[in-house]
Amino acid sequence: MRIATYTAKGETFYGAITDDGAIALSPDFAQWPTLYDVVAAGALEQLVEAAKDRAVTHTEFDYEMVMPSAPRILCVGVNFPDRNAEYKDGSTQPKYMSLFPRFASGFTGHNRPLIRPPENHTLDYEGEVAIVIGKGGRRISQIDAYDHIAALTLCNEGTIRDWVRHAKFNVTQGKNWDKSGSIGPWLVPFTDASQLDDARIITRVNGEVRQDDVLSRMMFPIRREIEYISTFMTLQPGDIIITGTPTGAGARFDPPKYLKPGDVVEIEVEGIGTLINGVEDEQ
Repeated sequence: MRIATYTAKGETFYGAITDDGAIALSPDFAQWPTLYDVVAAGALEQLVEAAKDRAVTHTEFDYEMVMPSAPRILCVGVNFPDRNAEYKDGSTQPKYMSLFPRFASGFTGHNRPLIRPPENHTLDYEGEVAIVIGKGGRRISQIDAYDHIAALTLCNEGTIRDWVRHAKFNVTQGKNWDKSGSIGPWLVPFTDASQLDDARIITRVNGEVRQDDVLSRMMFPIRREIEYISTFMTLQPGDIIITGTPTGAGARFDPPKYLKPGDVVEIEVEGIGTLINGVEDEQ
């Protein structure tokens, strides 16, 4: 089942996505105004059940960032061995993972353009799997970590590269330009470890494969991410963790291959879907 946030005829809904169109479910669940509220209430399975045997309500609609009201989005940086090697600093696998926050305003939805700002044109792509926490907790063990995941989605963790170098010890401003990245197209309920353990992530730019790796090669597997993050903060239902990107981002080519208007980026993971975005300059 695929659950998305979308807009049709000027109104925003959440609901199920089928091959024939969207099934609006939000009108029947007024107690949960957004998809974030559904996840926070532990009610995603109720949406799945409600969608069964229902007719399509919208055949024309636009996807939104899948959880546009998500208040906490945490990203894991440099999480594949080849990605670590790209830095050419001679470092081996670090003892602890790199983390930084992103805000919902920095993301758009599937089939919507990533926005390149006039201040800087080093807009880059990063294909990643994102997990949505369904059950909160503190000091969660790796053995129990998957029990805390409600759903999976995809992320293009778009970055303005020059702006991550504006200061000595931060990346926040380069990672949070409005609509520089995307999350979607939808949530896929998490039911089985194989959805993550065997997942292969592929990023294409204008049809050319730029990133291609499997999540089992992560330096910090998702179980470890949940364990580590929940050590210092209590994870809450609706939190999003963006789990890390493979080698092959545009900044690492010589010369760099930054995104420009007209480019199309596709991020694909079998069993989750394909997240597609064009690129436009800010108007």
